[in-house]
Amino acid sequence: MTDGSRTDVNTATAEELDAVPGLRGHGFEIVRYREERGRFTDLRQLDEVPGLSGKSDESHAALTVGSA
Repeated sequence: MTDGSRTDVNTATAEELDAVPGLRGHGFEIVRYREERGRFTDLRQLDEVPGLSGKSDESHAALTVGSA
């Protein structure tokens, strides 16, 4: 996930998410949100993660929600 490929928010660890520019320090919250509410279906759902509203837009190019 560090060779230019996109990081899947549904399978990435907190550490992998923290490595994405714009998400540093939010990996734990993203994983917790995913565990409590289920898979992400759209990157816009990152705005629902506590502390991340409006901060993840710059990260979208490096992220994907993968396939169900």
